[in-house]
Amino acid sequence: MRRASIYLTAAASVFAIVLTSCQQKAADEQSSAQQNSNPPAAPAAAQIAGTPTGTVMTPEYVASVGRFAYIWGWPLVNNLNRSLAAQQQPSPGLVGGVAPVSPPGHISMLTDYISADQHMITCPNQDTVYGSGYQHVNTQPVVIQVPDFGKRFFVYQIADARTDSFANIGSQYGTKPGFYAIVGSSWKGTIPSGITAVLHSPTDLVVILPRVFQDDTAEDKAAIQPLLSQVVLYPLSEFDGKMKTMDWKSIPTYPEPASAGGEIKWVIPEKFFDELPIILKQIPPMTGEESLYATFQSVLDAAAKDPKLKQTLVQTAVATEKEVIGPLFEFHNNGRPIGNGWNSPPNGANWGFDYLSRTATARSNMYDNAPQETRYIYTDFDSSGQRLGGAHGYTVTFPAGQTPPVNGFWSLTLYNKEHLFAPNALKRFSLGTKSKSMKQNPDGSLTIYVQNTSPGADKQDNWLPAPKDNFSLYIRAYWPKEEVTNGQWIPPLVKVTR
Repeated sequence: MRRASIYLTAAASVFAIVLTSCQQKAADEQSSAQQNSNPPAAPAAAQIAGTPTGTVMTPEYVASVGRFAYIWGWPLVNNLNRSLAAQQQPSPGLVGGVAPVSPPGHISMLTDYISADQHMITCPNQDTVYGSGYQHVNTQPVVIQVPDFGKRFFVYQIADARTDSFANIGSQYGTKPGFYAIVGSSWKGTIPSGITAVLHSPTDLVVILPRVFQDDTAEDKAAIQPLLSQVVLYPLSEFDGKMKTMDWKSIPTYPEPASAGGEIKWVIPEKFFDELPIILKQIPPMTGEESLYATFQSVLDAAAKDPKLKQTLVQTAVATEKEVIGPLFEFHNNGRPIGNGWNSPPNGANWGFDYLSRTATARSNMYDNAPQETRYIYTDFDSSGQRLGGAHGYTVTFPAGQTPPVNGFWSLTLYNKEHLFAPNALKRFSLGTKSKSMKQNPDGSLTIYVQNTSPGADKQDNWLPAPKDNFSLYIRAYWPKEEVTNGQWIPPLVKVTR
């Protein structure tokens, strides 16, 4: 009996071993089957090969790629060339005595509205006092000071090399006074104690454009000066925890580059494909753009070895400037219709892969704020669909309680056919919240008269002088309310009066 028990125990042990072995084999086979049924992980985009070197490229193919590269890269080259012009200046100053400019490590601030005769940039405003500066924050991180603005509206536009905003500093964000460091993605230093916040740029090149509200009164022009003197930027290495000041009224004047009458030409088609390689090298692709970069680079490499292909690229740039970029200057080709003949891009400074809107805005009115900071709304036409022009008179009437809904302020600006200010005897280029002398109608509505000659002494305070030539109208809603950003509020018609 005992021997039988031993046999049974041994048999059970053998069976257990065999069963375990079979289970393990089945598990291994199942695991192997699962591994074979699952595809391998996709390689990173940067690891995927592009067009092999030496591949034959026809002129037609090069022209096709070059055309899109020109549209894609136009804003980036524009921004780059502005920064290169600024870095030639020895210190913060005023180009032509009117536009702020500074080398990296600094900004320059105005002390009043930007002058009407500047040609550095289209569609400037006369609602805020501007500053500007271009930085290289991988090699030289900087500190921008934010004084205590109290209830005064302000916003600092801080954008990367693609003209996308990446920082939130302004009234709408409840930004506290203090010191804000801006650093690049490859910077490895230490942030000193006393820095209020650190802002990380995705690109080395950064453009900073402070805007501070000012109304039209002499009292406010004086009251803003102590605040402006504290809007200062300097290298992080110079930070000592103390609020620095600058007398912006004493900065030097530098010569203004030549202009043919409109904005200075920052993108030269014939030079574009010599400058695009700088962009591809200095500005890393956004996730998803790797193949785009590889395709552009393959064409540039081929053109570098073949003068005929290089000439094809130059010809493509010239043609694309005329046929594609030129029409984007017109506001009716920018953004999307929002009603009553007005257009507005909903994604300013948040362009992402929207290359069309990024380029259209760069061509027509460079450096939009983000839509939650400022909503830009514009028109080229009157209510009948005719081009706005000084041969006619117009009215823009906001019904009672229906001026642009904002937490900040609003304005209506007129620009000439070059998207610059139109000289006039009143030296008035916009009306809005800042205009303390405007008068409402008896029913509470507000009418603005847009015409070449005075509408009469009783309407003079509501007159926006127009040139005799074509012009455009442009609404800015600073810190817009939801009715503006969601499209519920629609600007009024521009009606012809004569």
